[in-house]
Amino acid sequence: MRVLVTGATGLIGGAVARRLKVGGHEVVGLARSQASAIKLADAGFSVARGDLSHGGDLAEATRRVDAVVHAASPGDRNTAACDEAATRAIIAAFRGTSKRFIYTSGCLVYGSTGDRPATENNPVKAIDLVRFREALEAEILAGVTEGVHPIVIRPGWVYGDRGGTAMMMYGEAGEHGVARHVGNGLNRWTTVHADDLADLYAVALERAQAGSIYNGVHGAPTPLVEIARAASEAAGADGRVAAWPIEDARSTLGPFADAIACDQVVSGEKAKSELGWRPSRVSIVEELRSYRSVIA
Repeated sequence: MRVLVTGATGLIGGAVARRLKVGGHEVVGLARSQASAIKLADAGFSVARGDLSHGGDLAEATRRVDAVVHAASPGDRNTAACDEAATRAIIAAFRGTSKRFIYTSGCLVYGSTGDRPATENNPVKAIDLVRFREALEAEILAGVTEGVHPIVIRPGWVYGDRGGTAMMMYGEAGEHGVARHVGNGLNRWTTVHADDLADLYAVALERAQAGSIYNGVHGAPTPLVEIARAASEAAGADGRVAAWPIEDARSTLGPFADAIACDQVVSGEKAKSELGWRPSRVSIVEELRSYRSVIA
């Protein structure tokens, strides 16, 4: 298939684009800038010039492919409006074609879960940062009735390739000698390695039924303080960590602070049983410890 991947220079989109290319698909990356276009071309991908905020550009690129993986986010205060506009442009271009559209949501739509693992059947109770995705997911899945083949993937906290939110703590430990964790650090992250997640996108593209939802997570949930400690060790700060009071973190990170402090236990068993997804990476803690050996 010829697949358009938004965010193909990012952590998730980049891993997905590489995996699809290895799997024999032609990958088209959406590039907003010349620098991004060069990076995509150097990686062996085709390039479509456009911006998520420009629906016409995105719709034109969508009409020229067999499937779309939307894995990009503008990452600013206009995230919701931009994501909604981009998604609607893709759906409109695919209407009546039965072509596959994979949307990247996230497990934060479940909010804090408690100890019972959240599955795809759980009601959504999204934190403020991603509350817009509750309605947007429903709109995407309703595309089934319009001749679109929508699939929603909800990744947990993504790590790997020296990227992801945990690297904020790694960087801080390297610069200041201590890794701060938002809150008391007892909240749990359910995680997934970017390459394992890319495998899920690949099998979902080939096998998932229209209107499917899958959690992209693997491994035991890990307390944030343990992740911070591993980041500190990897950065050469001897495992030193410190609590960052949530109120102070909000003044710097805004609502993202509450995302980091969210306590989640999430199950990825549905994707494994229905699609044959076989994630293999061990854990985010082991990944961070591998960075320490590189430094040494």
